[in-house]
Amino acid sequence: MGQVAESKANTSAIATQLNVNNRSTYLFTKRLLDIMGAVFGLVLLSFLFLAVAIAIKIEDPKGPIFFGQVRIGKNEKVFRMYKFRSMVTDAEERLEALLKHNETTGAMFKMKRDPRITKIGRFIRKTSIDELPQLWNVLKGDMSLVGPRPPLLREVATYSEFHKQRLLVQPGCTGLWQVSGRSKIGFEEMVKLDLEYIQKRTILFDIKIILKTFKEVFFSKEAY
Repeated sequence: MGQVAESKANTSAIATQLNVNNRSTYLFTKRLLDIMGAVFGLVLLSFLFLAVAIAIKIEDPKGPIFFGQVRIGKNEKVFRMYKFRSMVTDAEERLEALLKHNETTGAMFKMKRDPRITKIGRFIRKTSIDELPQLWNVLKGDMSLVGPRPPLLREVATYSEFHKQRLLVQPGCTGLWQVSGRSKIGFEEMVKLDLEYIQKRTILFDIKIILKTFKEVFFSKEAY
């Protein structure tokens, strides 16, 4: 009973803070930065996109270059998120047999030596290059540069009302979770970090997270 009351209190607090942070100036500026950042990134990194696409095709000529996956966004809106394909083509079918080897907690699945990952896939996941096609999702408005990680349908199916608070804002390519420990952080801690971001989010906070993301990409050993 106490947990339910605490959850409702937290939900109310988040909603109140959300109303403050939803002022039109903040949202307009955030969207403007998203569009500028996505366009700049897609143009600047076009050569890298081509190189990765060639590498993926060389290793697995029959498989697709991009991987589209249904994710849940703001207010539980369903959208298709894009990545460079880093796994074998039948990765989803193999997942059920690997669930017992899950190395994280809650609704997420993480496995350091996931046998479904290809050779080029291991490299682009380690360097987060596989995430770059999400810039297209940002340009479309499905995602923001910074925000909570967009969950899978099967993950949201296990969410409590407390967990669903992280779906009150636009999901992001990077966020407070990614720059605070990434793969070693469990589900409940990730939710707490997402709610902390929602409460604190400002343009300056977003910029700080983006800068920290570059540090994580180049120096962190936590991604897999």
